[in-house]
Amino acid sequence: MKMKSLILTLTTVACVAASASAGDVTGKISLTGTPPPERDIPMDPTCGKLHQGKATTRFYVTDGAGGLGDCVVYLEGAKGGTSNGATIDQKGCEYLPYVSSSQVNQPIKVLNSDTVLHNVHPTPAADGNKEQNKAQLPKGPALEFSFAKPENFLRFKCDVHPWMFAYVSVFEHGFHTVSAKDGSFKITGVPDGKYKLVVEHRKAGKTEKMIEVKGGAKADLTLAVK
Repeated sequence: MKMKSLILTLTTVACVAASASAGDVTGKISLTGTPPPERDIPMDPTCGKLHQGKATTRFYVTDGAGGLGDCVVYLEGAKGGTSNGATIDQKGCEYLPYVSSSQVNQPIKVLNSDTVLHNVHPTPAADGNKEQNKAQLPKGPALEFSFAKPENFLRFKCDVHPWMFAYVSVFEHGFHTVSAKDGSFKITGVPDGKYKLVVEHRKAGKTEKMIEVKGGAKADLTLAVK
């Protein structure tokens, strides 16, 4: 019984230590300045009927109160960790989400919820990442892609509908995410330590901040309209 109690005690101590040695990095990305108006997308009549509301570009996704979405947020040079992977849907002749993140060699799943044919055409720029081009039938089976090398904003496009784009940033580690429309973000399970927190946006550029994680950390960062 004493041995069993000792094992249980050591297990409890180990669990407490493990939970205290990692936490969530949270915060908000804000945008200063007034972004230019988004441009109308001239969809063809078929896609126009599938799309809900007015189709526009998505260069600056904001909440109208200073929050900036579609920012890729990550810990530069971090090791380990596992992300949830990325799933992209084609809905209303748009890629949703517009910006996402994944890990090297991790499947990126692409769906087609539309009643029209699409083709999924990733065009990587990093050496070692293979360009592919696959047709996807209306409401057809999911397609999967993966990439062996890290790359920021790897572009997916549809050659059938030339306005359709999505971007996936691929990392060697699992400590990355994309900010929501209100600018909020959360990177989970980060081990204690000092890190460089980096924020990148396709139009507003890049900013970074040194942080220290002690059972979690909070950091707010700001980008400016360019």
